[in-house]
Amino acid sequence: MKLRQLRYIHEVAKRGLNVSNAADALFTSQPGVSKQIRLLEEELGVDIFVRTGKHLSEITPAGAKILEYAQRLLTEVNNIERVAEEFHDADRGELSIATTHTQARYALPQVIQAFRKQYPHVRLHLHQGSPPQIAKMAAEGQADFAIATEALHHFDSLVMLPCYRWNRCVLVKPDHPLASIKRIELRDIAQYPVITYTFGFTGRSQLDQAFAAHGLRPEVVLTAVDADVIKTYVRLGMGIGIVASMAYNPELDRDLVRVPVDHLFASSITHIGYRRGLFLRGYMYEFLQLFAPHLNEDLIKQIDQISDPELRAQQVKKQIASVPTLE
Repeated sequence: MKLRQLRYIHEVAKRGLNVSNAADALFTSQPGVSKQIRLLEEELGVDIFVRTGKHLSEITPAGAKILEYAQRLLTEVNNIERVAEEFHDADRGELSIATTHTQARYALPQVIQAFRKQYPHVRLHLHQGSPPQIAKMAAEGQADFAIATEALHHFDSLVMLPCYRWNRCVLVKPDHPLASIKRIELRDIAQYPVITYTFGFTGRSQLDQAFAAHGLRPEVVLTAVDADVIKTYVRLGMGIGIVASMAYNPELDRDLVRVPVDHLFASSITHIGYRRGLFLRGYMYEFLQLFAPHLNEDLIKQIDQISDPELRAQQVKKQIASVPTLE
């Protein structure tokens, strides 16, 4: 059994059993990957994949268990490499972050700028996607950290740390009727066409729940993952915008009126998640604390060392009470 063979079966499984795509990702040939998988299966005496003609069609029960252990082994190999890098050159390396547009555009710029000043020789990679996509990237080792408000809790392999609370605001043109109301209610919003986030992005589920709880169903005429796109269509008069408060810039958005709605919607909590068992280098702890100052190294290690998912969730829940609010 060779480490290379374990990497091959892991990549093939990750690529939906497409050997050609796995070979491209591994910078090798498709016949070479197929040959090594066959050799591994012959050595183990079991099939890892079911074949239909020349194609892999599914993973066998034995293959599922083998892949589970292969993932653990590859994680530990990666950790060994990280330990060596940490002691060889603590200020050099890579950091891969998967996140949503809102986080990348509004929450992360100052954090990344400060991190780059502190660690100029650490290469940063920023990946954007939907919450399920970025959570999967962290769970599968394609990203070190996943930052999002939704979907991370669906992945048991991730350690989730609460970072900050945030709420929403309504954006309207200055001549809109809602611009002159001191304290708006949900029924006021429901009278007008709404432009907001696509479902599954930036706390959209809590938005829908708030209206449903009052028997209201607003007319959502347009959705987008990008708050700047939402603001563009508000400016065109297509409707009122509901966005994360952090997305409103008093200088850049002077042509829009920001209406507070903290009293209408429950606050959301943004989490940062990483794969359980991942060795965190020193600069990774520094990034975590820059993004969420209450997440010091001792606290992170304390949570990380809890193996029982329920106990770990209880510890994280305790931390939520002290999570700061991002204005």
